[in-house]
Amino acid sequence: MLFGAFLAAAGRADPRAVFLWTWIPNIVSALLVYRLAHRYGRGFFARPAAHWLLHPRQLEAIGRFYARFGTPAIFVSRFLPGFRAMVPVFAGISHVHFWRIAPPLALASAIWYGALVYVGTVAGRNWRAILAAFERVSDVLLWIALPLLGLLLLWWWRTRRHPHE
Repeated sequence: MLFGAFLAAAGRADPRAVFLWTWIPNIVSALLVYRLAHRYGRGFFARPAAHWLLHPRQLEAIGRFYARFGTPAIFVSRFLPGFRAMVPVFAGISHVHFWRIAPPLALASAIWYGALVYVGTVAGRNWRAILAAFERVSDVLLWIALPLLGLLLLWWWRTRRHPHE
């Protein structure tokens, strides 16, 4: 994607085309994952073998989370590495309504990819500066995502056992 923006800066590609050819497949693939999880996810997690990954109580808690914070959480997650891929899965499993996931997912992805195309096009002649800037941004986002992942793992571990065990 950044290479496409670099080519756009050199006049070899249209920045709007780079944006659309990145953004549209991203949205389509995320919504396809959402749809597959919506259709097959609960069935998968109903199997006893899948309980080692997520217990039904945990799935219920995820559903409550989406009921309370769904749209903002979906929007914010599109900027966090790792989480951006998982949110459509669990939104689908939790049966979040399509119109609660599609707009924030599309808008956040448009902002993200639009910003990347803009920065890549404007600074395309100095690709080393672009890579250094995105490494810093990725590092910051990684340091945000790691504690969130730790909290998620802690929640997962603590909710594995029944409260009366």
